[in-house]
Amino acid sequence: MFLHKIDEELSLKLLELKDAERVFAITNQSREYLREWLPWLDNTTKLEDTKGFINISLKGFAENKSVNTVIMYKGQIVGVAGYNQINWSNKTAYIGYWLGEEYQGNGIMTRVAKALTDYAFIELKLDKVEIRVAVENKKSRGIPERLGFVNEGCIRQAEWLYDHYVDHIVYGMLAKDWNKW
Repeated sequence: MFLHKIDEELSLKLLELKDAERVFAITNQSREYLREWLPWLDNTTKLEDTKGFINISLKGFAENKSVNTVIMYKGQIVGVAGYNQINWSNKTAYIGYWLGEEYQGNGIMTRVAKALTDYAFIELKLDKVEIRVAVENKKSRGIPERLGFVNEGCIRQAEWLYDHYVDHIVYGMLAKDWNKW
């Protein structure tokens, strides 16, 4: 079991099947809000879809390829964050995250991304953390920017979002630079 306390309000807990109902409920409550930037909403229409994602996440964790957690804010699940992928050969983790609409604006995701970056460098001994964000997703881009990540460039047409492509900015942080932050 993975549990990482960030501060008095926040912690990250390994995503488990028992979390499926709450995660699906947040997804439903924030569906239109999340749909603007996340490509999987139309494929997550019932509880079984969330359970399927959790099973895939647990398999990735067991194989040491990824770590998906629920974000616990004041004792309640409010979103999902983690390493979508860990590339052990290149010592790189790729952070992904989403937060229920009603929990926006509390600094939650910046603290979560900082904690995941700390954990990648200190506990996992990785050398790089990347966060990829759609160019127009200003709120999400603000997170790596506030944390001092370097804008390493733009990947054109990086992701298909329902009826159009979006470009992604790749933000990177190296272990040697994180200590300066």
